[in-house]
Amino acid sequence: MTAHRLEGLDAAALAARLGVPRVALFARVASTMDEAHRLGAAGAAAGTLVVADEQRAGRGRGGRRWTSHAFHGLWMTLVERPESDSGLDVLSLRLGLGAAPVLEHFAACRVTVKWPNDLYVGPRKLGGILVEARWRDQRPDWVAIGLGVNIAPPADVPSAAGLRPTATRLALLEVLVPVLRVAAEARGPLSSAELADFAARDYARGRRCARPARGVVQGITSDGALIIESAGGVAHYRGGSLEFAGEEREAP
Repeated sequence: MTAHRLEGLDAAALAARLGVPRVALFARVASTMDEAHRLGAAGAAAGTLVVADEQRAGRGRGGRRWTSHAFHGLWMTLVERPESDSGLDVLSLRLGLGAAPVLEHFAACRVTVKWPNDLYVGPRKLGGILVEARWRDQRPDWVAIGLGVNIAPPADVPSAAGLRPTATRLALLEVLVPVLRVAAEARGPLSSAELADFAARDYARGRRCARPARGVVQGITSDGALIIESAGGVAHYRGGSLEFAGEEREAP
């Protein structure tokens, strides 16, 4: 059987190209996240990467379905093995801050970040980030970092954005993998520089929201909480989804 390839490269050649210990390439899987957890449980080294042409059951935060048709985008999950849980609570934000500026080179306009784990081009969703940890003896054994980025937006999701047609999965992997790995290595709360970067790319700041509470979004805290100002004052929210007032529920 011929080994599966991505743009002419087999798994070993792609791993060497990206500087990671292993790449698992698939034509079709239920979810790259599920495959990454399987490899993590089997002892896969930090930096192991799973990439699929198509996901039958890709998922986002809260179990939402992520549309991932064959060759229409980059569907990947990275396995990392942090030494502690420090920084895990803000990891999805750090990953978005790392991914946005490099994706911008392939986009028609500025890429922004939406708390807690989405990437936008204009008013449309370009990509999503999902972080899932598996624990052993009260410390993370491995962390699976899932990223889905549309190249061609799915026709059945009108709220989706894509990249320029010249973008390739290999080119995206070459710029994304290094910045995702750097973000995964960071520890502690968001720094003042990271908060400033987020503020400059914040899709939601100044907009009225309906969830997780009614009010006006005022940014985030260093520990990753969403700041919402309402008639009752300012409150911080660590969980839930951010939905804007007057808008239909966002498609995954």
